[in-house]
Amino acid sequence: MHRALLILPLLLFTATPSPAQEAVDLELVFAADGSGSIDDEEMALQRAGYAAALAHPKVLAAIRGGYLQKIAVAFVEWAAPESQHTIVDWTVIEDEASARAFGAKLMAAPRAVWGSNSISNAIHYSANLIETNEFEGTRKVIDVSGDGPQRNGRPLELVRQTTLLKGITINALVVISEGGGYPGPSGEPLSEHYANDVIGGAGAFMMTAESRDEFADAILRKLILEVADARQTGRLAANTE
Repeated sequence: MHRALLILPLLLFTATPSPAQEAVDLELVFAADGSGSIDDEEMALQRAGYAAALAHPKVLAAIRGGYLQKIAVAFVEWAAPESQHTIVDWTVIEDEASARAFGAKLMAAPRAVWGSNSISNAIHYSANLIETNEFEGTRKVIDVSGDGPQRNGRPLELVRQTTLLKGITINALVVISEGGGYPGPSGEPLSEHYANDVIGGAGAFMMTAESRDEFADAILRKLILEVADARQTGRLAANTE
């Protein structure tokens, strides 16, 4: 009991932003699949879906509904274990102008990733971005989107568990490619693989887009839920569950 009382002030301290950190309602990394299964046209459509969703009136209304009325967002594309790239670095989104500026940078950036799927390395990279940024969010989320399974890189379950212990929630959007898409590592449906092996943490959820045509609508619905969610994640929640 005495030990618990001694630990509690430390937990409260670690959950409080330092003077160098800016408090936000949400730290969100979009971790988008940029592997070889996605051609340049599909990548452009994918990026356009994210850009449009972030500036959508319903998403902006959800941001304004937060306690601090601002979120911090970064956009990552991933593929091979050695190929994860920050396409747009951390940006505070608090109004239409900041959302559209983020989208413009996203659409203008060149393609950078190569190789086949390493979901684990994408999560590891994204978690490091959250751990080392200049923000402290009430919630911390990695939003993974992909059309294929884990193929190589770090052990997925180890990375997943390490990330969850940091109080970071992992959500996912599974895109089913033409012809039924790729199966999971054991031949299971891809959505089952993501549900069992990828997502996790406080309030974690997964959505499925049955085609690239549904991608933009799915991103919008998913982003509204992620921004509007008022449940706490982060270090304090992770250590007091």
